[in-house]
Amino acid sequence: MDKAFESIGVIGGGAWGTALATVAGTNGAAVTIWAREPEVVESINQGHTNSEFLPGIALGKNIRATVDLAEATAADALLLAVPAQFVRGMTTEMAEHLAPATPVVICAKGIERESGALMSDVLQETLPKALGAVLSGPTFAAEVARGQPTAVTLACSDDDVGTAMVQRLGGRAFRPYLAADIIGAQVGGAVKNVLAIACGIVAGRELGDNARAALITRGMAEMMRFGQALGAAPQTLMGLCGLGDLVLTCTGAASRNFSLGVAVGQGADLDDYLGNRKTVAEGVFTASATVARAATADVAMPIAAAVDAIVQGRVSVDEAIDGLLSRPFKIEDRDRLID
Repeated sequence: MDKAFESIGVIGGGAWGTALATVAGTNGAAVTIWAREPEVVESINQGHTNSEFLPGIALGKNIRATVDLAEATAADALLLAVPAQFVRGMTTEMAEHLAPATPVVICAKGIERESGALMSDVLQETLPKALGAVLSGPTFAAEVARGQPTAVTLACSDDDVGTAMVQRLGGRAFRPYLAADIIGAQVGGAVKNVLAIACGIVAGRELGDNARAALITRGMAEMMRFGQALGAAPQTLMGLCGLGDLVLTCTGAASRNFSLGVAVGQGADLDDYLGNRKTVAEGVFTASATVARAATADVAMPIAAAVDAIVQGRVSVDEAIDGLLSRPFKIEDRDRLID
């Protein structure tokens, strides 16, 4: 198989898919973005910008868009950039078009709500002949598209394919670090969205920077326990796709999940807030899947459980905060109760 990847298909015409298209396009690939919305396709092809989801960013003329899935999936390699809860439907549609052994890089961050499946599990079920990989890390789409320095994890079980993809996407401003731990790369990206909602609530309630630092740290402990139960390597979660993404999403105002948490912490109605947004806050949907899968693995995730209870309307914000602050004291490095 030719590992040069001269053409790249981006499945998803949102901000993240468009930002990734700019990365691949800057390095000289012929890039085809698949978008479901005809107005997005027209904006990209006629105006060389995605005015709907990433306005103000000029797109190179080697980037074009289509509503024809067969056309986009004919590329040498694909970047799958639809929201996590839509991955199964999207890959099912792709199945009739995709050539065997085509690399498909999962760029969504989440756990499937109904099944509790990681995105790589979904890919294996729906596109068993594809060669799966994962791209994850601390990334705000607009910064990536503007060429601001960004580093990510690119996890792939095939070293040759992973190396070729790093060379295709990597550059001075966008720096992929190659890894083999596909599970760890996904766990970090999924769980940090849930924890970012919690940090947003802390900010919205004006509980202070001490509280946010404590929540990030204890949230990281939850991520590590959960990841190890699923087979992730601890060093992966301490890297860009775990700790790095957690820090960005829990502190950056541009984070959709953090912003949602702020709104909820300030008393906004969750349904109203979500109804007024074009973009998806993945943590709302991933929270319940994370908590359910953690329970099956006998992993304690009290912060994630509190977020899930809030977004599901089972408890109020104040009740959830009180529950966390009333938990028994523990020995930090052994995670057990003080006798």
